[in-house]
Amino acid sequence: MSDFDLFRTSDDHEELRAAVREVVDNKVTPYAAEVDEQARYPQEAHDALVASDFHAPHVPEAYDGVGADALATCIVIEEVARGCGSSSLIPAVNKLGSLPVILGGSEELKQAYLPRLARGEGGFSYGLSEREAGSDTASMRTKAVRDGDDWVLSGQKAWITNAGVSEFYTVLAVTDPDAGRGKGISAFVVEKSDNGFTFGEKERKLGIKGSPTRELIFDRTRIPGDRMIGEPGTGLKLALRTLDHTRVTIGAQAVGIAQGALDLATDYVKQRQQFGKRIADFQGIQFMLADMAMKLEAARQMVYVAAAKSERDDADLAFFGAAAKCLASDTAMEITVDAVQLLGGAGYTQDFAAERMMRDAKITQIYEGTNQVQRLVMARQHLAR
Repeated sequence: MSDFDLFRTSDDHEELRAAVREVVDNKVTPYAAEVDEQARYPQEAHDALVASDFHAPHVPEAYDGVGADALATCIVIEEVARGCGSSSLIPAVNKLGSLPVILGGSEELKQAYLPRLARGEGGFSYGLSEREAGSDTASMRTKAVRDGDDWVLSGQKAWITNAGVSEFYTVLAVTDPDAGRGKGISAFVVEKSDNGFTFGEKERKLGIKGSPTRELIFDRTRIPGDRMIGEPGTGLKLALRTLDHTRVTIGAQAVGIAQGALDLATDYVKQRQQFGKRIADFQGIQFMLADMAMKLEAARQMVYVAAAKSERDDADLAFFGAAAKCLASDTAMEITVDAVQLLGGAGYTQDFAAERMMRDAKITQIYEGTNQVQRLVMARQHLAR
């Protein structure tokens, strides 16, 4: 790949975008308002994404997946988010939950779970955060105690996306409390059917209401030893390495939500008449649209460059992943607020999607590391040069 290729998508990428957009326009967007209003899982989108192999495009071909590269996966997430933020979490979280297995799992573990994910037999969620261990992941309290060849999990995980819907979960737990801060944490695959594994009530959220967010509760949940991902004590390092890659996908989600809001606002101002002409003809409106489009394209290019770095696993991925997520989510929040403003009173009603997009955009500044944490990551990477 030449330096210039970073700034141009391939014909294959653009063909993929068109294919995803067609699926989204026909089978995802028409249900988005209802999904939000009823706070229900977007089953129509789920079924359509599975049928088209867009639900987990990142799974390698060796495990029955389509083997989409990091940029292609971002394009899928972006295009789904353009129509429905909740639905875009299906491919996004499937990558987040399964990437630890891809990066650190044994071949046996990969063969056990990745083909099932690729076939749509179950989603894959990610259990890292706890109520008192969000940004400070090393302070987690969920523990796993060895019992013969097995491990027994006890504790809770909080804010878990698609919890209760997914069949598989990557879960981080303390396996050696004496190893020192962050050093005695290991990763496991937990299955929804495991005894002693249950879920808390669904959180009542501001946005992305179609994606259930619940606690994972482990009451002496017995896990076979071969379900540990990698070696004991390597879990937190693996979890943070995973986030370096998947923060890019949250950037893609943010870009998609922002694009949907800009499209909506642009269509509206072309049609809305005031003082005898389209409000799109007023210079003040044009300046707003120009700023929205400019900032969105800057965010998109940052996400695409970060995706290319993710594909190569570049040494500076930690900086670019954090930067892409931070810039794109801040931009999405700004653009969706401006979209509501451009629609005026109509933008404040549920008759238009702008208010939903604004609510959905907010979480992109928070999950997979708050944007304050992203700035810490960027600063540390910068100062270490």
